[in-house]
Amino acid sequence: MTADEIAGVRRFNRLVTLRAGALDDHFLGRARPLGASRVLYEIGSAGADLRDLRRRLGLDAGYTSRLVASLEREGLLRVERAAGDRRVRTAKLTAAGRREVREMDRRSDRAAAGLLEALPATQRTRLVAAMDEVHRLLRLAGLRIERVSPADETARRCVDRYFEELGRRFDAGFDPTTSLPAEDRDLVPPRGAFLVGSIDGEPVACGAVLEAEARALGLNTLRLETNRALAEAIRLYRTAGYHEVSRFNDDPYAHHWFEKHQLG
Repeated sequence: MTADEIAGVRRFNRLVTLRAGALDDHFLGRARPLGASRVLYEIGSAGADLRDLRRRLGLDAGYTSRLVASLEREGLLRVERAAGDRRVRTAKLTAAGRREVREMDRRSDRAAAGLLEALPATQRTRLVAAMDEVHRLLRLAGLRIERVSPADETARRCVDRYFEELGRRFDAGFDPTTSLPAEDRDLVPPRGAFLVGSIDGEPVACGAVLEAEARALGLNTLRLETNRALAEAIRLYRTAGYHEVSRFNDDPYAHHWFEKHQLG
């Protein structure tokens, strides 16, 4: 990255914090700053485990506790401890808290409309499109990939969601019991690795091995197979340097087999 790129990001950040009212200790005209308002909004109607809330917002435990305590004093939420594990604390909105979030939504809509109405229609369209693109790229910049145990609850949940998607996309559905199995012992070092990608603490992707992990394991060749319905995967493999090879296994859902050499 260049010095000009870094300066551009900083200039953008300064303007956004100004336009969004992040510097105002009475955010949206309410008696609290942006941080407390964001915590209230993120708790939502379903409530939130405080550990998940901290992870999602990237806050440290002490700061989160202070924000939650201030919102409790306002009567906007209550914190409950789980019966089975007293260490688990869940924040839930009170009736007053739910009313406050609705009022914040109304004020946020008015603030957004006020920002847009200052521009002609063509520029509003350009601004919203640019915001959508910035939002997408900022989420991507927040992607974190970490190795986890394939037996981990998050890993299991990601795999289940993946199987559900395959069931929707494959012509004849997908039954994991008829596909080639991947045993947990094959997905931990030194034989392999299981990885989960998360954005703001929320899992969004999972995969086995990946090239960086394969190099770390001392491998120099990767093989994989895929179904013809997964056009995005096929395109990714080809653009990433994989070449199609003859069938090397009997996976009933596979139509294409790929290989890549010299990972390191």
